[in-house]
Amino acid sequence: MVEEGIQERLDQFLARRLGFSRSRCVGLIKDGHVTLDNRDAKKSETVEVGQVVAVKVPPPAPLQALAQAIPLDIVFEDEHLLVINKPPGLVVHPAPGHPDGTLVNALLHHVKDLSGIGGKLRPGIVHRLDRDTSGLLVVAKGDEAHIALSNAIRRREVRRVYRAVAWGRIPESPMTVDQPVGRDPRDRKKMAVVEGGRRALTRLRVREQWAAAQYLDVSLGTGRTHQIRVHLSHLGHPVVGDSVYGANWSKGMSGPNRPWAQELERRAPRQLLHASNLRFFHPATGNEMRFVAEIPPDMAEVVQWARGDEAGYTGQR
Repeated sequence: MVEEGIQERLDQFLARRLGFSRSRCVGLIKDGHVTLDNRDAKKSETVEVGQVVAVKVPPPAPLQALAQAIPLDIVFEDEHLLVINKPPGLVVHPAPGHPDGTLVNALLHHVKDLSGIGGKLRPGIVHRLDRDTSGLLVVAKGDEAHIALSNAIRRREVRRVYRAVAWGRIPESPMTVDQPVGRDPRDRKKMAVVEGGRRALTRLRVREQWAAAQYLDVSLGTGRTHQIRVHLSHLGHPVVGDSVYGANWSKGMSGPNRPWAQELERRAPRQLLHASNLRFFHPATGNEMRFVAEIPPDMAEVVQWARGDEAGYTGQR
């Protein structure tokens, strides 16, 4: 039964209460798995206090990774590995809620054989990027390359640098965040800085400082799930556009910078985080490999707006 006192669209209500994506909730409604007051519901309906919403979640279909002709931005490729510039919005591998249309599906179409160490759903995947994080990713074609690259990451021999737009102003630059990360005890779907978590090391440097936000270089010493997003949120400076760890940050602001911050938040199409630099030693030749990927257009437009707005720009370009 609906207990809140605010009218809300049904799909939004389900996403908030169930923790599912909006698209999954829309699918449940369209497939007749949701009723409102004992009748089939429509996604555009609003729910009110006292109404009864019933949801029957069908068992998930078995996942399998199939080849799909999805375009790839291949930065480098040889017989051992690929370096991909992943666009924002692309999920790395199949998972519940994202059974296909992933980077793995695209790789299976492009490459005849991939390393099987990651299993059937993650062939070739040495490390991952979040769906809404763009940028550089190395993929192993063979098991030997996969093992060598995974060991290099574990030994911290792979350098990964990100560009991030984050709220506020970090207390010093450069600075190192050395805080353990683990499952959030209050919400197991999220990560958090928690006592007893795995050690996580993040280095931050301010590239540009604006009125209510900053443009950062972020390098990883470790590679925990959501590490950059969690550490910046823990500092009180979450990534702009991060709906999980920094939603509606500007609403807590006051003073002359609030309108600028609200406009920045409105313009952010996603979490503004991009894997810009990747350096590692080739697993077969031992040669040093360096790659750079400029921020994609959606993020570049926001950065350019922040730089060009005289009220908001206060740093060095």
